Amino acid sequence: MKVLMINHFPLAGSGSGTYTRNLAVHLKELGHEVCIILPENTDEITEPEGVRLHPVYFTPGNEVSEKAGTGRSMDDPLPFNFPCFTSHPRSITTFADLDEEKLEMYTKAFREAIEEEIENWKPDIVHGQHVWILPSLAVGYGVPLVLTAHGTDLMGFDKWPDLRPYAQKAMDACKAVISISKDNCLLIEERFPENKDKIVMMRNGYDPTIFYPEPQDLDAVMARHDVAKEDYEGKKIVTFAGKLANFKGVDVLLDAIKIYEEKKPETITLIVGDGDERDKLHKQAKDLELKTVRFFGNVAQQELRSVYNIADVNLVPSRREPFGLVAIEAMGCGAPVIATNQGGLPDFVNESVGGLVEPEDPVDLANKILEVLTRKDGEERVQWKKQIASYARNHYAQDKIIEELDSLYKKAIEK
Repeated sequence: MKVLMINHFPLAGSGSGTYTRNLAVHLKELGHEVCIILPENTDEITEPEGVRLHPVYFTPGNEVSEKAGTGRSMDDPLPFNFPCFTSHPRSITTFADLDEEKLEMYTKAFREAIEEEIENWKPDIVHGQHVWILPSLAVGYGVPLVLTAHGTDLMGFDKWPDLRPYAQKAMDACKAVISISKDNCLLIEERFPENKDKIVMMRNGYDPTIFYPEPQDLDAVMARHDVAKEDYEGKKIVTFAGKLANFKGVDVLLDAIKIYEEKKPETITLIVGDGDERDKLHKQAKDLELKTVRFFGNVAQQELRSVYNIADVNLVPSRREPFGLVAIEAMGCGAPVIATNQGGLPDFVNESVGGLVEPEDPVDLANKILEVLTRKDGEERVQWKKQIASYARNHYAQDKIIEELDSLYKKAIEK
């Protein structure tokens, strides 16, 4: 089977990018051919082994080029950066920044890429990531369309009414729409009630070849991020990894740090990631006079594995998380996870792996962190971390889920 995937973001730096990469790699292992159409703003692209990429190029940074490019190469990129729902490590441009001219350039470049692949490569199915603009451009070519609703697209649907017709066109034309959580199902039904029969629940999966338990040299990990030994030696390690965007609740976490570092100063909190809230969060940490927080910025997935493996607890304090792939990745490394009782997180986070807290409540979060840090100790904690990793591996590893997607594709083609 030839599968043409379309994503609004590069394969690194976003949940949907990681999701797309994971699916492509595992589909290839099932014997399928995969091509991914996606935005890029660099020539330094690493293609997943056996998967072909078809980039549409954009101008890196936040400056707008005066030259009107076609997006066919980095020598002739579109004269703006790729748009996002919130932000991306390589772009803070949002869909709100696309005026009529830019939107026309954006859709034209991707339509040409889609037409080229459909005409020359002849895919059997198109899998569009997000119920949004780009999958709608693949409608009308006689190739079955399947969508995945990632949640941020539904936020975009609410924020930008002028762009809703694209989402509606994609939803009306698709054979099925994958929902990554129970909460996401409800959000899809509310926005597209006439298409609710198309919803298919399918667990999100992580790549167990990247995220797994692995012994770490703590000193080496900390040295790579310029953390002095006296700042972490003998301390419990609390971690957060994700986009520094408002819905991720990092501001709530910083308020919680103020509480638990006073109650238990033998902690250090590592915040991994970047985004449009970075400067605001740095200022908040300074204003709170936090002594035990370190901002690591973006790291590669292999380094993120190292961070998860040194963590005594990993946090997902989101205001509303469509699924929460970072939680599964952390659990895949054996880290206990504390998450908010909202969105898709309650589908798989519970007391056996950490626990749930109320969103927007730094006191609840701080108390739960202190409880989990002291819940088990010694050999008992070692065994608990092994159980957490096994839970993730047995239920959410991508290779456990990919055959469900393969079956869905076949049904879509037969319809």
